[in-house]
Amino acid sequence: MHPVLLDFGGFTIYSYGVLLAAAYLLGLQFALIRARKRGLDGQRVMDLGIWIIVSALVGAKLLLLIVDFKQFTSSPRELLGLARSGGVFYGGLIAAVTVALIYLRRHKLPLWTTTDVFAPGIALGHIVGRMGCLLAGCCFGRPTSMPWAITFTNPLAAANAATPLGIPLHPTQLYEAGAELLILVFLLLWERRGIGFPGRTFWSYLLLYGVSRFAIEFYRGDSRGLVFDTLSTSQFVSIVLVPLSIIMLLLLSRRHDPDRRVAVQRVAA
Repeated sequence: MHPVLLDFGGFTIYSYGVLLAAAYLLGLQFALIRARKRGLDGQRVMDLGIWIIVSALVGAKLLLLIVDFKQFTSSPRELLGLARSGGVFYGGLIAAVTVALIYLRRHKLPLWTTTDVFAPGIALGHIVGRMGCLLAGCCFGRPTSMPWAITFTNPLAAANAATPLGIPLHPTQLYEAGAELLILVFLLLWERRGIGFPGRTFWSYLLLYGVSRFAIEFYRGDSRGLVFDTLSTSQFVSIVLVPLSIIMLLLLSRRHDPDRRVAVQRVAA
């Protein structure tokens, strides 16, 4: 693909970096539009978005360092290569959610309404970000003979992301971008139907992403670390995240069920 977008006499602009920045900006702008429609403080949401971006970048790099600790600490050169690596999305997600919860509590913003505002923006940004992975050659798939396989040939992809060259691979970057697109469309359509409740969009996103990521991980070919010598790190996180999301959806739906509240009030009377 095209790891380098532009090169001006040694000043290099990488495709991944450009698309990653575009992913964050698009996701944040989408969240701001949704926040204004819900009457939230735009400035607070903007500040929260900036904190989310910074924490997501740090968290993604940190989890990548943990997963590939031996590789990145084998030499100073490898450690410097961490700056060019994409990071692990789940690390960024966990860090961003943690920071967001602290911010929301401190500034007394409605917790679940605000997270609902950001969830589709995360999906939108992830679509763009995975296209950056495709151009960079990172997050590559296993060898395959499928007709839709992709073959990387750029030596920079091999140097920066250890991408196998000249071998047909599963386009896992496109698998995940496609899954995120379907999730985004589903969330937006589902918000228009039925009686919603605060937190439904956010936890639905985590549920659907956890399921899709668990499945796509079987086709990944890059090194991502193993838990219990069986599951990748992301699959392990998915196993925790999916049931947690289902539990939270059930709890929040019961809390905001109008028929249930009426029944409780009648019993109390």
